[in-house]
Amino acid sequence: MSLDQYVDDGLFAPRKIAETLRTTIEEIARTAGLGMDAVQRRDGIGSDQTQRRLREMVEVINKVEPRFGSALMAYAWYRSEPLPGFSGQSAMQLVRSGRADDVLDYIEAVDAGVHA
Repeated sequence: MSLDQYVDDGLFAPRKIAETLRTTIEEIARTAGLGMDAVQRRDGIGSDQTQRRLREMVEVINKVEPRFGSALMAYAWYRSEPLPGFSGQSAMQLVRSGRADDVLDYIEAVDAGVHA
């Protein structure tokens, strides 16, 4: 899917992400490891940390969406599937702890046929 569907006025918009993934803004905040102010207040939404976390989450979901056939299934995988080689942590847990690059590298390795 296009990143445009998640963006409003040049920023990743928690409301649009929630709508696309058929969830709530509160759930998006929890999934991204953010407080409610970060996803409700304009200055919170525009902060570097909020935008980075939302971007990383959307990047990972978009990367695996073709594998699962829908953004909803990719989101479910993101939140709950333990990744081999990461002590049973899910992509969500890794992204929340600042390891989005590791998740993206893992996905690329799996796509290339390298089993992690």
